[in-house]
Amino acid sequence: MAEPLLSAEGLTKAYGGVRACAEVELALAPGELRAVIGPNGAGKTTLTGLLAGELRPDAGRIRFAGREIQGLDAAARARAGIGRSYQITSLFPRFTALENARLAVQVASGHSFGFRRAAARDRRLAARAEALLGEVGLEARAAVPVGDLAHGEQRQLEIALALAGRPRLLLLDEPTAGMAPEESRAMVALLQRLRGGVTILLVEHDMDAVFALADRITVLVGGRVLATDRPDAIRANAEVQAAYLGQDGGDGAETAPC
Repeated sequence: MAEPLLSAEGLTKAYGGVRACAEVELALAPGELRAVIGPNGAGKTTLTGLLAGELRPDAGRIRFAGREIQGLDAAARARAGIGRSYQITSLFPRFTALENARLAVQVASGHSFGFRRAAARDRRLAARAEALLGEVGLEARAAVPVGDLAHGEQRQLEIALALAGRPRLLLLDEPTAGMAPEESRAMVALLQRLRGGVTILLVEHDMDAVFALADRITVLVGGRVLATDRPDAIRANAEVQAAYLGQDGGDGAETAPC
């Protein structure tokens, strides 16, 4: 069996007396699309932050591409090949979609941050930025200021920026949050196109998207892994149904830091 691209062993993080992640075990195969689901406060956001390097674990190990990375910060993990998107959009609203993509490519390529002009003059960077927009279906919106893009288009652009560094792993935190049904379908189609070419860990409340996309699903409840299995097995799991899938809710933002 191939070595996992990413693995976590005994991953634990507490806020005061509350353990947001408690001895979490996780292993992602290269090219896998893994969904992580769970009720509000289950530990999903904390887990993503621990894997991305934005939070330091209290205990446990994280291995990526055969290397222990729990001691690396977020910038070092990005350089190692981990890309990240967030629940809340973080773009430059007055810049166009193409200018945002150019800046992301400029940073990912290690150029000194001479702001927009340096990226605009370098045809290799500009071509890479244009290619990224094409990859996420925004080539026709390249000249549109980000503030004028629809919400779903902004989320597509964030995926493009996360791809700028050619990551081996994408951590996607609620990519369909706040989307209309048509926008959500477009995001699912985009992730379907990306799957296999990059390993993806998807934190998501939209169960239609989860069951359409995931190779396997990990269910978190109370900071612990309740189950990890194929989508059909998760759907049929009585414990999962009782803890999460049978609940009315589970589609809002998390109310706790975990």
